[in-house]
Amino acid sequence: MEEVYAALMLHSAKQPINEVNLKKVLQSGGGNVDEAKIKALVASLEGVNIDEAIKQAVVAAAAPAAETKKEEKKTEDTSKKAEEAAAGLSALFG
Repeated sequence: MEEVYAALMLHSAKQPINEVNLKKVLQSGGGNVDEAKIKALVASLEGVNIDEAIKQAVVAAAAPAAETKKEEKKTEDTSKKAEEAAAGLSALFG
């Protein structure tokens, strides 16, 4: 995970994300340098538009929250209707 954070730091600083730069960032932060993870990350990020990937991740993370809000509103609407119906029935027998 540290490798991903290092890549994001490099991207934010507008520096190339390559093995040398990732190693420098990890070493400067006192992290362990795992050559295999660094090579795999650099290879997997090749040709990826990081800004677009971040936007997609934000949208994907926000979608479940929006669904939860919709479900909560439906539950509130259903409870209100049940209360109104109960109030209407009590008026009949009241």
